[in-house]
Amino acid sequence: MLALSSSCRYFLYTQPIMISSSFYKLAAIVNQQMHLDPLTGDVYIFFNRRATHIKLLQWQQDGFAIYYKRLEKGTFEIPKPGGVQPSLTSTQLMLILQGIQMDKIQYRRRYFRQSADH
Repeated sequence: MLALSSSCRYFLYTQPIMISSSFYKLAAIVNQQMHLDPLTGDVYIFFNRRATHIKLLQWQQDGFAIYYKRLEKGTFEIPKPGGVQPSLTSTQLMLILQGIQMDKIQYRRRYFRQSADH
């Protein structure tokens, strides 16, 4: 079962994929093209060319799990890549899956207490 959590990392593959790609093809993309380890438990995000399908790949202790969603109408918002390895937060991924346009979102300021180490 897919559970979005802030303790997990979410990496975006910026090139479109053939949506019929298998577990092993997606894991190979993560390893060979993204230069990441697909067995870490991180979530890897893939879109098809038209942004009507999304696949999420995650290793879950005993095997790979895929979350797959196809839209009947409309498209997913594909975030613009930033940095060497584009990553998202769990909140950003949830917004993408729900069809909320992220560039219109404004986050209000909040206080975050730093840990005692800092």
